[in-house]
Amino acid sequence: MQSEQQYIELYKEARELIFSHAPEPMNAVRDEAFSDFVSAGFPSKKVERYKYTDVQKLFEPDYGVNLSRLQIPVDPYEAFRCDVPNLSTSLYFVVNDMFYHDDKPKAHLPEGVIVGSMRDYPEVVAQYYGKLAKTSDDGITALNTMLAQDGLLVYVPRNVKVDRTIQVINILKATPQNAQRQVPDLMVNRRVLIVVEEGAEVKMLFCDHAADDRHFLATQVIEACVGENASLDLYCMEETHHKNVRLSNVYISQQANSRVNHNVITLHNGITRNRLDLVFNGEGAECQCYGCVIADKQQHVDNNTLIVHRVPHCTSNELYKYVLDDKAVGAFAGRVLVEHGAQKTSSQMTNQNLTATKEARMYTQPMLEIYADDVKCAHGSTVGQLNDAALFYMRQRGISLQEAKLLLQNAFINEVIDKMELEPLRDRLHHLVEKRFRGELNKCEGCKLCK
Repeated sequence: MQSEQQYIELYKEARELIFSHAPEPMNAVRDEAFSDFVSAGFPSKKVERYKYTDVQKLFEPDYGVNLSRLQIPVDPYEAFRCDVPNLSTSLYFVVNDMFYHDDKPKAHLPEGVIVGSMRDYPEVVAQYYGKLAKTSDDGITALNTMLAQDGLLVYVPRNVKVDRTIQVINILKATPQNAQRQVPDLMVNRRVLIVVEEGAEVKMLFCDHAADDRHFLATQVIEACVGENASLDLYCMEETHHKNVRLSNVYISQQANSRVNHNVITLHNGITRNRLDLVFNGEGAECQCYGCVIADKQQHVDNNTLIVHRVPHCTSNELYKYVLDDKAVGAFAGRVLVEHGAQKTSSQMTNQNLTATKEARMYTQPMLEIYADDVKCAHGSTVGQLNDAALFYMRQRGISLQEAKLLLQNAFINEVIDKMELEPLRDRLHHLVEKRFRGELNKCEGCKLCK
């Protein structure tokens, strides 16, 4: 309990400070989250959903936590230059775990749509915050809930369609500009609440970047409530560095005839653990869940999903692909639970993986748990290496071994990218993935965040 104890003591000592810098809806559930964290602590590798990632070890270092909400001087509009062509997003920034306010004109949004800090909209937050992310079920969620002091609220009212993609840039920065003293490695606790009411539609793109060459630990909890006949496209892309630890828990609730498209893309990281919990609460709903992972050196990427078919006539489809090089470690554990009475369920889960070296490791565990008798469910996984015959064929035609491997890896991972409905992002990702395989700079041209 050593790693937990430092956070238990921190909360006891800084409780009043934490409360003073947070809105009431977040404070209302904070003590309960602390109690759950004290009881459960961090999940060990003996916990089934965490068997591939040693979470307790990740929290052992002494990270700094900005509980006093000190401003980190950074102008993201100057630092960030994204050359994704024709994407035309409504652009917002989160610096560490604080929504970035400035004097620049905000992007035009349809009437009633909210994109902003949770502290500015306490009445909306109070209706939904903490309803999906149960602190008694997960120690990471409990820690995030007890320490998070601000968060991002995205609210789309009934029957409103947001045509322009909402893009949120998460910037990790530990060192103030022109700092004269050493700043400790930083832990941040991001919180996101997405509410898509009945008949509404929205597309969201989250991009994670690190602006300092320091050790970061980021916990993130996203709650998404998707109403009847509503649509949510949620893209999460990570381009940080090898000193970054990212623990993200996403909770999604779908009502009748809703549609969710969830995509997680890991292009560059240190240690990443993504959890997805999605529940069908209304008939006729469907979800598409896609994952794309490229890892090398000693990087670690663990994706864990749970899709619960609670009602009949719902459809889920999962496809996760990994390409692992050097001594990278990948893990995928997916579980589909079809509860009693959830007849006419349709579910497909696929995990396919390439290991480019003998030292790379991939752990895969697809699972089906079915308590209904009229369903159509399937799952499968593969782990293999590049096709020797294909490599030989290309080399016979004058293509170098390195270029042949690049072409095969691109073709393998592009199956996931081609399923993404946001066309400008899809085109840009094809370019970024090729750069990633070539070992080139892992950021968009013109972006100063990683310089």
